[in-house]
Amino acid sequence: MSNATVIKTEDLPQAFLEVHPHNLYLYCKAYAANLRANTAQTKNRSAVSGGGKKPFAQKGGGRARQGSIRAPHFRGGGVVFGPTTDRNYTQKVNKKQKRLALMHALADKAANGKLFVVDSVAIESGKTKDAKAFVDGFAQRDLLVVKEMIDDKTFLAFRNLQSSYLIEENELNGYLAAAYHAIVIEKAVWDKLTKEG
Repeated sequence: MSNATVIKTEDLPQAFLEVHPHNLYLYCKAYAANLRANTAQTKNRSAVSGGGKKPFAQKGGGRARQGSIRAPHFRGGGVVFGPTTDRNYTQKVNKKQKRLALMHALADKAANGKLFVVDSVAIESGKTKDAKAFVDGFAQRDLLVVKEMIDDKTFLAFRNLQSSYLIEENELNGYLAAAYHAIVIEKAVWDKLTKEG
């Protein structure tokens, strides 16, 4: 961490500080919704096998008329209003709102002293122990590491680390920025972010 710069609130552009927190909430909500697999499914009375035969005569038995033993009130019958794979959980997020969510997440990390900028993130040896030493230098619970372009050696070094997640700049979003305890960003990426902000 010797060459790392801790970004504070006063180091941020004014635009970062004017973002309403609700933008981050809406983005994270949409992000989580878009991850849903939508595999929950139940069978209605037409999809349950069996029940083609009328269980007993319409009249003469003293019982209520029944057309199928697969009706919802029968054991083993269909499910009424159950989940189906027809439902679409995706939520649209505008580009501007996505940007605002990231800005607020970064501003929140800066306010808590959890945002670090380094000249470069490169583990030339490709060894996990070297990547671990890099991560441990920040003494954080977990770390989101943002690199401009991930090279093969650095990818291999970070691949098996549980306490950190290495991403490229185009993968950075408000959800990931909010989810991790601290963020380490390469200076080239940080300059782009603040310039756009």
